[in-house]
Amino acid sequence: MTTATTPAPIGTTGARTTTVRGRLTALGRAELTLLARNRTAVFVALLMPAAMVTAMKSTFEQVDLGGTGLTVAGAALTGGIGTVLIQAVYMNLVAAYVARREELVLKRLRTGEVTDGEILTGTALPSAALALAQTLVIVAAGTAFFGLGTPEHPELLLAGLLLGVVLLTALAAATAVVTRTVQTAQLTTLPLFFTSMMGSGLFIPLEILPDRLATMCELLPLTGVMTLVRAGWLGGVDGSDLLMAAVTGLVWTALGVFAVQRWFRWDPRR
Repeated sequence: MTTATTPAPIGTTGARTTTVRGRLTALGRAELTLLARNRTAVFVALLMPAAMVTAMKSTFEQVDLGGTGLTVAGAALTGGIGTVLIQAVYMNLVAAYVARREELVLKRLRTGEVTDGEILTGTALPSAALALAQTLVIVAAGTAFFGLGTPEHPELLLAGLLLGVVLLTALAAATAVVTRTVQTAQLTTLPLFFTSMMGSGLFIPLEILPDRLATMCELLPLTGVMTLVRAGWLGGVDGSDLLMAAVTGLVWTALGVFAVQRWFRWDPRR
């Protein structure tokens, strides 16, 4: 008589030792399948940024951008990239981490050879890929239809995007610590969402704010990322500002990683 067996968690050593790349690929593929089944998450990730870009364009048309070095299209589309990062990476991942934790997926994964960092990274891969793909669409649209031209410093744009993905992944995992359910993730993500929208240059360029307020906003988590993104696409940012932007982003990333290592919960909050 034969007995049924339960498939071993990803990375267990029952059959053969796997590589880091193989484990991440398997985790990313599984997470992509789950993401595709979540119609609400797909809708938010794909359509909300386009709606936000339209809203931003309308807002910037009412703002005097003289002296900022920005056009309405430039401000709206680079702000749209920031919106993509927040929606597709941060807000989506908070819900994903909480859902996997409450469904005991994270706990089961830890019984294999896959590491904690690989679990969190593998879960984030589809969201990161989606954000980068949408950014390419925004850049292509800006170049083809809005007269912005190709990115002046592609390496800075790429650096800003990668920093943004890593930063928001760390902050998403940290936010999951204080998020009890997938439903409450809609509330716990709002503070970073609104502060980034209003204070990191997505809706309101920092150049038009009072100097003291602008200086404070430069210390917000996403401000450094947006500085690198705008400098990479539109140019016009000096070296000291770029260095400050990179340092700010890296410091927030380090704080997020520290918070995850110290307080992240792998067991359901029941």
